Amino acid sequence: MSDLRELYQEVILDHSKHPHNFREMAEANRRADGHNPLCGDRATVFLRVEGDVVRDVSFKGSGCSISTASASMMTDALRGRTLAEAEALFARFHDLVTADPSRAATASAELGKLAVFAGVHEFPVRVKCASLPWHTMKAALAGGEKATTE
Repeated sequence: MSDLRELYQEVILDHSKHPHNFREMAEANRRADGHNPLCGDRATVFLRVEGDVVRDVSFKGSGCSISTASASMMTDALRGRTLAEAEALFARFHDLVTADPSRAATASAELGKLAVFAGVHEFPVRVKCASLPWHTMKAALAGGEKATTE
């Protein structure tokens, strides 16, 4: 179990140091700004949605390793998904990081690489760090402009 935890930490650190899709997207047709007032993390999520599909997704912002890695991995996971799939992915990720006992194991199995965030539930203050990009993405999908983890 210790080896698995170390691997998960390495993946999170790698995505934090070398985030994927870290850029402002000029052709975005949806966007939202997120803020975690508890620790100061900020994220802006940019989406280009065509019809019912997320064609492109990116983010900008500043925050801790967990927040940045979560945003990076989220953008990888969302590209090419339908809006319904994006909403379902949000729900499974939220179940994983909040460790809803009735759904956490299923969520972990369905999330693939995103399962590296399974241990976040052990650190309640970090749940908001991991979920900020996701709440911001959900606000962008809904046509909102702001998201917070308050």
